[in-house]
Amino acid sequence: MADTWRDDVRLTDDQRRVRDEIRAICAAFDDGYWRERDAAGEYPHEFVERLGEAGWLGVLVPEAYGGKGYGTEESVAMLGEIAASGAGFSGAQTVHAAVYNSAPLVNHGSEAMKEELLPRVARGEAWIQCFSLTEPETGSDSTAMRTQALREGEEYVVHGEKLWTSRIDVSDYLVLAARTTPREETARKTEGISLFLVDVERGIESGAIELEEIEKTVSGVVSSFRVTYDGLRIPRENLIGEEDRGFYHVLDGLNEERLVIAAECVGLGELAIVRGVAYANEREVFDRRIGANQAIQHPLAAAHSRVQAAKLYTYDAARRTEADRETVGARANTAKYLAAEAAFEAADAAVQTHGGRGVAREYDVERYFREARLTRLVPITQELALNYIGERVLGLPRSY
Repeated sequence: MADTWRDDVRLTDDQRRVRDEIRAICAAFDDGYWRERDAAGEYPHEFVERLGEAGWLGVLVPEAYGGKGYGTEESVAMLGEIAASGAGFSGAQTVHAAVYNSAPLVNHGSEAMKEELLPRVARGEAWIQCFSLTEPETGSDSTAMRTQALREGEEYVVHGEKLWTSRIDVSDYLVLAARTTPREETARKTEGISLFLVDVERGIESGAIELEEIEKTVSGVVSSFRVTYDGLRIPRENLIGEEDRGFYHVLDGLNEERLVIAAECVGLGELAIVRGVAYANEREVFDRRIGANQAIQHPLAAAHSRVQAAKLYTYDAARRTEADRETVGARANTAKYLAAEAAFEAADAAVQTHGGRGVAREYDVERYFREARLTRLVPITQELALNYIGERVLGLPRSY
């Protein structure tokens, strides 16, 4: 049965062009490609390089700097299509950061920084693949970070430790968040944090950046690390935006990025349903295709309904990002919550449809299930999304 239902959502002309071009690129990387990379824990260099050569790592970079000059609507179409192609959520994540880590530079970087780096990003020649934010003792409470960047003349000297800094092994630069003013000296806990552009190779060669890879059971194509910064020296001109205003710089575009995460979840859900339906139509037990059984049909149909509802909501929200930050935030958190839940239900239904083969690597759905579970944790947990909705939309008391 054809999966034409995937193209049912209404797209703008630009979204359609983006989807079609991305779909054509992804067609060269089949299920086996992603299966092998995940099993071996290898980054998909060929795939990312192909996107970079075609300019798609610069989808958000303004045309004045050689980029595509697109926005949230087109990014939703791009990253959602990558996930649905067979790459899954993790496949989309191999380029998600490369796309969105350019946003702080576009919005707050100096003109010299933008002129020097953004054209290289747009051409796929420079990768900004990681954002070093989370710390071992702080988790989701980013404002409690302990990593410090202290001024010494025309440099900042960084000491601290970060956790879950992903893709640093395949990144030319990273965006680092660190405290430039101690938390106790600020009027608000969201103040005193700054963003910096860091040359990864230079930091590692100097011994000021030490890496320890984290062993994990999901997203094999993306490596994650514990990173220790020990006397890392950053030139003053590598400060992104204003000193002590980095947290607010992160908030700019955060909701739009969350909508793209939701689209990646939707793409993963669609992928799982397509694979589940294909197997249900092929597999015969007791002289009939298992897809004829309501016990198989109903979970897939229910999952399809949830994924399509999440998709419609996400794409609609992506068209309406000109509202105030709180309104967009409510839509973004709702989209992320709905899409992650829908992706998990879809992946679970696909595994159940495959029976015992659902845990065999060769059928891929076990990977979708592992990734779908991850979407309920990153980049924020489902509980934090609900906290936002409860407080900002429903007017309930703050819970944290």
